[in-house]
Amino acid sequence: MDAAIAGFSLGLSLILAIGSQNAFVLRQGLRREHVFWVCLVCAVSDAALILMGVSGFSVLMRKLPWLGDAMRYGGAAFLLWYGARSFWTAWRTSGVLAPSDAEPRPLAATLAVCLALTWLNPHVYLDTVMLIGSVSTQFDGRTQAFAAGAMLASFIFFFALGYGAALLRPVFAKPSAWRVLEIVIGVTMWVIAAKLLFS
Repeated sequence: MDAAIAGFSLGLSLILAIGSQNAFVLRQGLRREHVFWVCLVCAVSDAALILMGVSGFSVLMRKLPWLGDAMRYGGAAFLLWYGARSFWTAWRTSGVLAPSDAEPRPLAATLAVCLALTWLNPHVYLDTVMLIGSVSTQFDGRTQAFAAGAMLASFIFFFALGYGAALLRPVFAKPSAWRVLEIVIGVTMWVIAAKLLFS
């Protein structure tokens, strides 16, 4: 039980930081668009990464140093593009930003962006795979319980964020609030991209 609690605590502390994935889930929750599938994809992806971490994927990352650079530059390019897209959306007329008037996006396209934000972000591998993987070695014989706790934290967090965003809908009833959100998302994407490129 202590291993599961430790995994849950570590997983939750790592995922609470504001990042590109969390901003995307929040945005989808506010739009009430494909919320269940977005939350599920994020949580399952996190679970897969945690499983890789406790199964020794971090060793592969150390043996293939070029893999880290490839993910870093690929992730930065995607974040720069997505950030520019958010700025463009914020710049457009406020009516387009109103949740009731916003054109719904297809599920496949939405999930493609969600997967890219998850799997093209090198920080995900550093935090979820490397860190959780290395900490799990402290629980010899109980790594499965540790991983299960970390996975549970991901599922609870993403679904709480996605569906909890509905509580903020009165704030986002004004199109100007959506403009601010898009700008914040754009800045978040570009800051993370800058960290990837210049760290």
